[in-house]
Amino acid sequence: MFNWENKKYLKIFLIVAFVSLFCFFFFGKELFDKNEDDSVSWFRSTLNPIKHISKTIDKPVQGEENNRINILLLGMGGKDHDGGYLTDTIILASLEPSTKKVSLISLPRDLNILDPEVGWRKINNINAYAEFKKENSGGVKTKEVLSTVFNINIHYYIRVDFQGFINIIDILDGITVDVERTLDDYSYPIMGREEAMPYESRFEHLHIDKGEQVMDGKLALKYVRSRHAYGIEGSDFARAKRQQLVIQAAKEKALSKETLFNVKKVGSIIKELNKHVKTDLKIWEMFRIWKLFKDINSDFISNKVLDDGPNGLLYGGLNDSGAYILMPRGNNFQRINNLIANVFYDPDEEVITNFITDQASVEILNGTDISGLAEKVAKKLRKYNFNVVNFRDSFIKDFKKSIIYDLTFGAKKESLNILKEEMRSDASFQIPQWLADDIAKNADIDSLVKPDFILILGPDADIYWN
Repeated sequence: MFNWENKKYLKIFLIVAFVSLFCFFFFGKELFDKNEDDSVSWFRSTLNPIKHISKTIDKPVQGEENNRINILLLGMGGKDHDGGYLTDTIILASLEPSTKKVSLISLPRDLNILDPEVGWRKINNINAYAEFKKENSGGVKTKEVLSTVFNINIHYYIRVDFQGFINIIDILDGITVDVERTLDDYSYPIMGREEAMPYESRFEHLHIDKGEQVMDGKLALKYVRSRHAYGIEGSDFARAKRQQLVIQAAKEKALSKETLFNVKKVGSIIKELNKHVKTDLKIWEMFRIWKLFKDINSDFISNKVLDDGPNGLLYGGLNDSGAYILMPRGNNFQRINNLIANVFYDPDEEVITNFITDQASVEILNGTDISGLAEKVAKKLRKYNFNVVNFRDSFIKDFKKSIIYDLTFGAKKESLNILKEEMRSDASFQIPQWLADDIAKNADIDSLVKPDFILILGPDADIYWN
């Protein structure tokens, strides 16, 4: 039996559990793929007792018998903040042990759901209402309500408050984030000034330049929480992706030797976990999940966001109090529940039922600085039976959203409708002069195939099709 009073091994185990549960979705197996040097040898030898104990923990965790473990990840401000128990971040993480696949579905905080005890309310309010009635009950209550709403058994929850997020990033001495697009939010709320006057003093201008940026905990939190940025960065899709970028950056620091072999940092992280993280996972369950997924490949991770776009599963409206809410299309959760139930179905193996029959061709131009975007979209359009005659970078790179140029003047309506639906883009029958000149400049006269459509990709294509 493992002696849990052995603080040395317990601390090491807690670090492993933290890394596995909070970050293993993005880490892969880098930790155990490092070159064997003295420090790594020490780490391996220190973990030997833990590894030995792990071999004796063969009892399956909840959900393992059905090949799916569901964990609800919650982020909130905390008791020191206004509305601190409202969950600002809600992610349903599903793990499939047999394939080592992980799915992350981001749920918008304005989603209106039915709580059997209270009635209709925003999803982010479940935790707060439960905490008001009984301290530390919010995580369990949220898990139970969402299990009913989504017709799925959510087995565990992990809840982190913002101050813990800030403190852990600061303990790591900040993180380096590769910011994909410049962010300008002129209405970022200042914590502690929610009721300040004049009204304008409640907000600040948050500006973060594109490119590699070193962020401390406060700036990283602002980056992932911003909701009113100019342009595409103001969407929930972009916000969800920023969360992934920050976690990826934190991964690099958390798994570095600088962190793993710094006793002071390890101890500080443990203190933050004890103070700012709540979960109903038992220690042996943490260990079991770590054993199952410590070798996860990042290619096996899928990220989805419920949205209110043209093809999204939600639509916006107002409740009886005049507050903005999101509701499921069809006013029932059937389509959302179907998505959640089949989240591990591989889309690359999906049989496309609405493939085109009018033999349309398309040329794809990348109007962004996102490397490989045109090739990614080309791969997906080919599944619909489009003939992708070419994909390349656009001469102009400042497109805010994707646009379709129809050179058939509406003759191939079937293909045009699918393009518009899948790209969530408008179409035009007239191409601008710069594009006509660019096509002529890049055309290979001997092998030129005039496309039926020219698709220019904006940054929205990376968000919708990620």
